[in-house]
Amino acid sequence: MNHLPLIIKREYLAKVKNKSFILMTFLSPLILVGLLSLVAYLTSVNNEKVRTIAVLDESGFLSETLVSTDQMIYENLSDISLEAAKKLSNKNNSYGLLHVPDLAIEDVSSQIKFYSEESPSLSLISNLESKIEKRLGELKLKKLGVDLSKIKAAKTYIDINQENFEGVKTSKTGSFLKLIFGGAAGYLLFMFIIIYGNLIMRSVIEEKTSRIIEVIISSVKPIKLMLGKIFGTSLAGITQFAIWIILIAVFSVAISFIFGIDFSATPQQEMMANAVSENSANSEIQVIISEFNSLPLLNLVIAFVLFFTGGYLLYSSLYAAIGAAVDNETDTQQFVMPIVMLLVVGFYVGFFTSLEDPHGTISTVFSYIPFTSPIVMLIRIPFGVPIWEQVLSLAILIFTFVITVWIAAKIYRVGILMYGKKPSYKELIKWMKY
Repeated sequence: MNHLPLIIKREYLAKVKNKSFILMTFLSPLILVGLLSLVAYLTSVNNEKVRTIAVLDESGFLSETLVSTDQMIYENLSDISLEAAKKLSNKNNSYGLLHVPDLAIEDVSSQIKFYSEESPSLSLISNLESKIEKRLGELKLKKLGVDLSKIKAAKTYIDINQENFEGVKTSKTGSFLKLIFGGAAGYLLFMFIIIYGNLIMRSVIEEKTSRIIEVIISSVKPIKLMLGKIFGTSLAGITQFAIWIILIAVFSVAISFIFGIDFSATPQQEMMANAVSENSANSEIQVIISEFNSLPLLNLVIAFVLFFTGGYLLYSSLYAAIGAAVDNETDTQQFVMPIVMLLVVGFYVGFFTSLEDPHGTISTVFSYIPFTSPIVMLIRIPFGVPIWEQVLSLAILIFTFVITVWIAAKIYRVGILMYGKKPSYKELIKWMKY
């Protein structure tokens, strides 16, 4: 009789009916959306804060530079001493005092000071420095007799058109979209393996320590029991993940509607919006749509499912073998560390090498190594990887999974009934020979 479907069903139902599983399934999205809401609210409060900066410009160089806005008010002080300006700005609860001494334009740049009660914002100081640098630079050019209008007219902005040898056009926007797709796929697999691989390992340890496994193993082959645990826990994880996506969307809409919180109200997104508006929003949107349509979406979806499944099952078999070899989670550290290191190497190569040079030697080699290929290949595919390379990498991954399951099953068969002894790598190798 084939017990595998029954074991999968048992593992799946045992996980989804667990109180802690149900609690975290509904609580995690709420906590995540709550934290994002808090960040969005604090950001909006910070953006609405109005700051007043007193300016004592004894040189007269910045009279046309510092213009007040809705969030920043510049209060120009004149005909008073520096000490008087400090007292006045402190009395008026100004955010700070900007002092520009009466010096020659060649000497003033190193003598400009900003006085404040507390440490000022880095972005504010950088903004002031940028404006002052630009203004002083223009004044120096004028002093040298340079016509600023000619310099402005001579400025040229380059947008290099990208095209491959077959005539297919690409752009920086397209590269950015590929980066998002590849990075998201690789990161998702990385987190899924870490979270649910540990869940499989803990499940095996719990059944082993409770001695339930002794009853089950009498009628079920160890390899079927191990595969049942892997598939059942994986299905439970996919169920939980799908519920998370739905609940995050529902909670986000509900909180946004009830409390009026805009999750997109971040400084970075506002900067991007301004940049788009300055460079013709309609044109940018058309480019994004065109680049999105040019992505190999069908290839991305199929490859994501196959490599995601293969990579997860490969690592899950290792986690299950570790759970069978030990009696408690404390003893798992020496065995889990190599697995985590393999994942970190794949993550590092994928995000710090493949995104920069997706077709380089390092990226290509690591996309064939089965323990790193799921992450690296998923990141490379949006940049255009030949189908034969994907098939070869997937074949190596599946072959390695089969070998790993066979080895893990041997460890599982012996270790699942071993108690009271902390195994070593030497002993694990012996178990493989039984």
